[in-house]
Amino acid sequence: MTAPKSAIIAQLQKDILPLQGFKKNRNSTILDLNLGPVKNAFPNAQFPIGAVHEFCYTGAEDAAATSGFVSGVLASLMRTGGVSIWISADRMIFPPALQSFGIAPDKIIFIDLQKESDIEWAMEEALKCNGLAAVVGEMPELSFTASRRLQLAVEQSQVTGFILRRNPRSLSTTACVTRWKITSIPTILADDMPGVGFPCWKVELLKVRNGKPGTWQIEFAAGKFRHLPPAIILDVQEPQKKTG
Repeated sequence: MTAPKSAIIAQLQKDILPLQGFKKNRNSTILDLNLGPVKNAFPNAQFPIGAVHEFCYTGAEDAAATSGFVSGVLASLMRTGGVSIWISADRMIFPPALQSFGIAPDKIIFIDLQKESDIEWAMEEALKCNGLAAVVGEMPELSFTASRRLQLAVEQSQVTGFILRRNPRSLSTTACVTRWKITSIPTILADDMPGVGFPCWKVELLKVRNGKPGTWQIEFAAGKFRHLPPAIILDVQEPQKKTG
């Protein structure tokens, strides 16, 4: 009896996923980021572990937003133990601030290098070490060949990689599984109280293999990501328009 066409397509999609970098984690770990509807953008509704993720941004404000979002993901990856490596030429992140995302600063090994080629080499070598939870590398430019080497490294080690690209000259095709853009949005304060609320971001998933790109509003509160419905954002922005 011939299988239904839908069943054949579903099986083909499962067979293709490993070829695209979505290999099953050796520890069968499912990373729950509490991202709400964002998880539906990924194949099998699971954040890709053991893959390379690309983040593009401009300016110091977007750099802070991107580092914050990545730190929130790192906290989930490191929850079961292990350390991560953060490689950069001009480190922007303030290590003690990682505690607000649930990360002990001494669990991050910071490596400061001047040459972009050295950062690329160090990241590739670090991604081969299966004892790490994740590796973050700050490099503005990334060729397809370089990204392919990084992706091949994580497919063997199952370490998750994050590439932070500030002011990239071009956004050509790479072998990264996803491409993101994170920007800040107004924080939400209860009952119009003064002060600064929890970090809030506009999260744009620009590219995801075999998934569905999209845009969402996300807040990081009480050590967790929280999806913000559009109505809440409108309620925050409307008073600003009236008083601006």
